[in-house]
Amino acid sequence: MTTLVHGTPDTLTRDALTVLQPGFVGTTPPDWLLRRVGEGLSAVGLFGRNITSPEQLAALTARLRAEREDVLVAIDEEGGDVTRLEVRAGSSFPGNLALGVVDDPDLTRAVAHELGRRLAACGVDLNWAPSADVNSNPDNPVIGVRSFGADPALAARHTVAYVEGMQAAGVAACTKHFPGHGDTNVDSHLATPRIDVDLDTLHARELVPFRAAIAADTKSVMSAHILLPALDPDRPATLSPRILTGLLRRELGYEGLIVTDGMEMQAISAVYGIERGSVLALAAGADAICVGGGLADEETVLRLRDALVTAVRTGELPEERLADAAARVRALASWTRAHRARGAGSEPGAEVQEGTAPGTGIGLEAARRALRVTPGAQPYAPPAAGGAYVASFTPVANIAVGDETPWGVGAELERLLPGTRTGSYGPEAAAEDVLRAAGERRVVAVVRDAHRHAWMREALDGLLAARPDTVVVEMGLNQAPPRGALHIATYGAARVCGTAAAEVVAGV
Repeated sequence: MTTLVHGTPDTLTRDALTVLQPGFVGTTPPDWLLRRVGEGLSAVGLFGRNITSPEQLAALTARLRAEREDVLVAIDEEGGDVTRLEVRAGSSFPGNLALGVVDDPDLTRAVAHELGRRLAACGVDLNWAPSADVNSNPDNPVIGVRSFGADPALAARHTVAYVEGMQAAGVAACTKHFPGHGDTNVDSHLATPRIDVDLDTLHARELVPFRAAIAADTKSVMSAHILLPALDPDRPATLSPRILTGLLRRELGYEGLIVTDGMEMQAISAVYGIERGSVLALAAGADAICVGGGLADEETVLRLRDALVTAVRTGELPEERLADAAARVRALASWTRAHRARGAGSEPGAEVQEGTAPGTGIGLEAARRALRVTPGAQPYAPPAAGGAYVASFTPVANIAVGDETPWGVGAELERLLPGTRTGSYGPEAAAEDVLRAAGERRVVAVVRDAHRHAWMREALDGLLAARPDTVVVEMGLNQAPPRGALHIATYGAARVCGTAAAEVVAGV
């Protein structure tokens, strides 16, 4: 029998499991997951596929903790466009850009606290949010309304407010995507983005919100799969010792947990493979490996566990680095466990104000405050009896957002204006198609980042030429000039943003 130089097999295996944050399929934990949690797996990631209701989610997390009390339950719940808690209905909270447009840090703090309270009530204690990215590139295909805005100081003060609100509810925040994903025109789910700016620009722009989040004691930071040649010309941030250890740890003085973005994303998996990528990430300074958005099975967990153990045995990954990473995971689990013991949350499904229903309260208030309404040349009158025709121009879904979450104003307008009809249109749509379906009804054209999609702009051109009384609702960045009988910018496509816009269209 061979004697191991690098600790015992049990210690290595347990530490390797501790640093993984995998997902799974289903609304109850499978037997294999419970078994691995019992063996040392310290975190589980949840996605929309795992959630049907607050009560079901609370039962799921309780089952996990029956196996191991200190397991971290993580989720990607940004609010706004990116929601897992309300994936089937749309979020009760506007996203970052809407909050940035209002620019009231107290409101952002209150929204984050209420969102954190709901997560804590369901047994979730690590939220892979907020996005602290400064969205300096309006053509960014993956950040956009997930950012608080293009101004570094604004993004910093709202990142701090979000972190404070979330963590006051007992849920650890995860500030992302370090060192900043805002100036990209490539989605790292599909390829490796590259940011070609100098160090002065990075320090004056990208790093400002992260410095603020570190000062606010964010409990975790998520790395980005992006290449920044000014910092490291060879490796993306997630795999770069210069960026994770040199910049984040030493220069910025961050001591908390470093989590990777999803390792199955093409920026890593297509270039390095998830096993090699995970070893490189740990060696670079990451503490937790996020995987499970696309790969959600026991085989993936075992492959990654074994790859890390083998890397320690061969000397590629120092045993001390793996042990340090595992210790940071356990330290965060201790923090969240202490908050659970103090009862930071409340009953699943409970609302911030007694008697209010989901979609009302602080979230709808914030969405209403974010609206920017520009009237046309003529005084606006709501659609007449018989309702409106809502034409939603739907782009290809952002992978981070997903295509299962409904968006738009149609459902709420159908309630407010009986007789309203709806239709969804893609890149092949023409104005004539919309006009034919609308008949005599007032057209409400709903777009999302029209400035990035020529086909949307062309359809709008045709509609406005034929029907100048068309109402335009922009639910993205709102970069194009306002036009239409009424132009409503929501700065996000959450359910409450659609509700707020529909109220204006209906004149209520």
